Amino acid sequence: MNFEPTERQQYWRDRVRDFIETNVRPNTGTYAEQDAQGDRWKVIPIVEDMKAKAKAQGIWNLFMPPQGQLSHVDDTFEFDGPGLTNLEYALCAEEMGRIGWASEVFNCSAPDTGNMEVFHRYGTRAQKDRWLKPLMEGEIRSAFLMTEPDVASSDATNIETRIERDGDHYVINGRKWWSSGAGDPRCKIAIVMGKTDFGAQRHAQQSMIVMPLDAEGVTIERHLPVFGYDDAPHGHMEITLDNVRVPADNLLLGEGRGFEIAQGRLGPGRIHHCMRTIGVAEEALAKMCRRLQAREAFGKPIYKHSVWEERVARARIDIEMTRLLCLKAADMMDKVGNKTAKQEIAMIKVQAPNMALKIIDDAIQAHGGGGVSNDYGLAKAYAHQRTLRLADGPDEVHARSIARMEFAKHAPRPDGDAVSSGDMGATR
Repeated sequence: MNFEPTERQQYWRDRVRDFIETNVRPNTGTYAEQDAQGDRWKVIPIVEDMKAKAKAQGIWNLFMPPQGQLSHVDDTFEFDGPGLTNLEYALCAEEMGRIGWASEVFNCSAPDTGNMEVFHRYGTRAQKDRWLKPLMEGEIRSAFLMTEPDVASSDATNIETRIERDGDHYVINGRKWWSSGAGDPRCKIAIVMGKTDFGAQRHAQQSMIVMPLDAEGVTIERHLPVFGYDDAPHGHMEITLDNVRVPADNLLLGEGRGFEIAQGRLGPGRIHHCMRTIGVAEEALAKMCRRLQAREAFGKPIYKHSVWEERVARARIDIEMTRLLCLKAADMMDKVGNKTAKQEIAMIKVQAPNMALKIIDDAIQAHGGGGVSNDYGLAKAYAHQRTLRLADGPDEVHARSIARMEFAKHAPRPDGDAVSSGDMGATR
């Protein structure tokens, strides 16, 4: 087991890191100024400037799967990125996580990443030409409409949105919320999950379809703030779909294949969030250490009070453990596939945001009153990380999955004896 990054892993990580330190971090003030000016829902110029630079340097679409991972529909290679593995991308995504808007600079921000992977894996050539190409070029943005306000969306089989065939069209009716990205004026399309057959088997009722955001019958009712943050220009929207007609050719993969697509989409998306989360935690720890060494209380620097030594040490230990679990999950996805790595994916999805939340909370405490203000970015980081305990499946769902797999390893034999891990040998 080699823990040293390969030359290729270092090459891509360092290119991303250097670009962020040279171009993105020095412009955080510019971003804040432009974000505060004018309409909340707008294109921020400095982001577009940085995107053009990153694209010109070839640090672009790093999340796209390698060429060996063919589309389920055709075998074209015209829509590929640099071909990084999940493990290689993990190191890059950690660097992107250090600054909130950095991932968009490299065209690697959600929900576009997940939507592009859907088109790449499940889209027809026509669908790729029409939607995947402009997404990969960074010309448009997209949304993913799955969660609904009237059902427990932690169980995706509960969704009630209807997608009904009517001649050469499908008609969509329903209400979605937490539709991230729909506030951006560049957001042109959404992938909508709904049911085409309420009488089919439980996991064969759902389908996914591509819906233009400006289609008649699409109404953005309101934006949903997160702990008071509007997350503009990205936004999280509640959207009503009232007899929205879209061409039948917009259906992805086929009727009843929506749950299958969702599982394929959410696996990589979950670990992408976790990769970035490690970068968020590193930034919070750095801010905490700088603050503790810059202030005095009760006659000595704050960092010399033993309680802070314990907290900082715990933070470093937790980051290192979480990074190793994340890299293990990414490596398993590369070597044995997402399905076999599902327990590792579930574990990192629970661990990463909880780890980051604890470190951010300690950093807030270290900054005193300033920590809960907007001055240091910690309150906003906390709000974002708290949503990750819900996004792409709540902790409880992933814990349930982990526990069930663990119980299965030790299930009683027909003779009444339990199966031990030693009996099973290598389980993964």
